[in-house]
Amino acid sequence: MSEAYIRDISLINYSDRVTIDGPSNYESCVRLKKSTNARICVGRAGNRFKTETLLRFRADHAVAIDSVLSHVDEAVVDDLSFIKVQTLIKNKEQYITRPDFGRCFSSSTIQFIKDNCISNPDVQIVVADGLSSHAINANIKDIYPIIVDGALANGYKIGTPIFVKYGRVATMDKISEALNAKVTVLLVGERPGLATGESMSAYMAYESSPNKPESQRTVISNIHKNGTPPVEAGAQIVHLIEIMSKEKKSGVELKI
Repeated sequence: MSEAYIRDISLINYSDRVTIDGPSNYESCVRLKKSTNARICVGRAGNRFKTETLLRFRADHAVAIDSVLSHVDEAVVDDLSFIKVQTLIKNKEQYITRPDFGRCFSSSTIQFIKDNCISNPDVQIVVADGLSSHAINANIKDIYPIIVDGALANGYKIGTPIFVKYGRVATMDKISEALNAKVTVLLVGERPGLATGESMSAYMAYESSPNKPESQRTVISNIHKNGTPPVEAGAQIVHLIEIMSKEKKSGVELKI
């Protein structure tokens, strides 16, 4: 009975799958495929994509949409003892159409953060769903312990971890200012493309503040199992925390 069903096309590994009819150099096509996520060596049917190529494109597009519209599994952040807060955004539709609201908290939320979180931390870790909830679900359990263990091993005071629902990057500035944090690390779901819906970024800043420009941030992007693995990214973040703490700067001012 199972043979009557078509295999889920999203499960097929396309990193070395060549669908050109009779390529003159198959091995070269395979090498090219392994060097990029671009949709190359797929062939055509007349002047159109082949059915397989089109279906894979639509499947990947559906994954990207689902990543944006889905929600972080809050059991994941609960297991890691995160304090949970929400921006001024009320739902996903508003999150997409009003990015300015996704950068701000109500005055009561800021007071809640002050009342329930450690003040003056050396390292403040924030997680936000961003534009890919799948990225948080897939990566946070691997990367968070690495950052915490590494920072503690270096003698830093760790702040209360905070999860921001409907959060954008600038929420890290508001939290840093409220808690007077030295180094703030924001882990946030990246805007998904057609290669993966699980890519996460780490934005870091020394004495992050709404009064500082975007150039204050140091960024590690493309964190996922087929990019920079979360464990490796965690080690990089720990290294950057140490550098920022010593140099007392971040972003374009930090020369590494």
